[in-house]
Amino acid sequence: MTTYDVRTVPGEGAVADAHAVRRAVFIEGQGVSEAEEMDGRDADAFHVVVYDREDGQPVGTTRLREVGDHGKVERVAVRTAYRGEGLGRKLMGVVEARARRDGHGAAVLHAQTAVEGFYQALGYETVSDVFQEAAIPHVEMRKEL
Repeated sequence: MTTYDVRTVPGEGAVADAHAVRRAVFIEGQGVSEAEEMDGRDADAFHVVVYDREDGQPVGTTRLREVGDHGKVERVAVRTAYRGEGLGRKLMGVVEARARRDGHGAAVLHAQTAVEGFYQALGYETVSDVFQEAAIPHVEMRKEL
């Protein structure tokens, strides 16, 4: 059984490791442009990176930014080989706890429609029609914290 370390930025994690996961999942895996994915907002965000404890490689990531009066969850990504092991739930739990700690009453995110059910299972509600983001269908979702 694989075990994982969860690290944050600021903290013991590294933004470069978050970028490596996002590059593999979004840029290489889904064809999102480098300019769209690396949007210049990382310095203003709280990042979570999950590492495979055996080899130290980063395998999952997400970030949280303050947007208005809520926390906005962005860039949730888990490398293909590590999906189905609960890492997405683990990432979401950490950013939701941080959003609560920061005083946010809600978390919002733009979910790819292909994974809308994942977020619904975590208590998120769809609050928009389908829209395109990075040429991929998305919906806005919200969860009261």
